[in-house]
Amino acid sequence: MSFQAAELEMQIPQLRRYARALTGDAWAADDLVQDTLERACDRWALWKAGTDLRAWLFTLMHNLFIDGARRAVRQQASHRVDIDDVAQELVAPPSATDRVLDLQRCLLRLPEEQREVLLLVGVQDLSYEQVARITGTPVGTVMSRLSRARARLRDLMEGAPPPASSVVPLKRLK
Repeated sequence: MSFQAAELEMQIPQLRRYARALTGDAWAADDLVQDTLERACDRWALWKAGTDLRAWLFTLMHNLFIDGARRAVRQQASHRVDIDDVAQELVAPPSATDRVLDLQRCLLRLPEEQREVLLLVGVQDLSYEQVARITGTPVGTVMSRLSRARARLRDLMEGAPPPASSVVPLKRLK
C-alpha cells in the first residue's frame, strides 16, 4: 500500500461519521464517502503535500453533498410531506435510543449551513479557520452559524416551538 493510500485510509472513519451526520442515512453516507474517495483519487494531484488532508477531503465531501442536494431539489417531482405534519400518526414504542434519535432528528431540522458547521466543529473537532476553508465562508460567519446552531439545537431538544422570525405574519386585505 502506498503512502498516499495509507493516508486516505486513515481518514475513512472520520469521513464516514461526518457523512452519516450530513445525510442521516447509513447507505447514503457510504455512497457519499465512496464518491469523496473517488474524487480524491481522481484529483490527487490537486492536493498540496504538507497541507491538512482531512480538511481537503472534508471540502470535497462538502461540495459533493451540496451538489447532490441541489440536484435532488431540481429533480424532485413527488410531493414532500413534512414529518411534523404527520407526527401524530407516527407512533413508536419508547426505547433507550429515543434521545439519540431525537438528537439526529433535531440535527436534520437545523438549516443545512448551521448543521454543517456544528458537525465540523463539534464532531470533527476542526478549527473555525478549517471550517471556513471547507465551507468557503468567512470565519465570522462560521462562528455566527455555530452559535445559532447550538442555540437552535438546544431549543429543539427541549421541544421549543420554532422561532417567531420563521413565521410569516399574514396581512389583512380589505
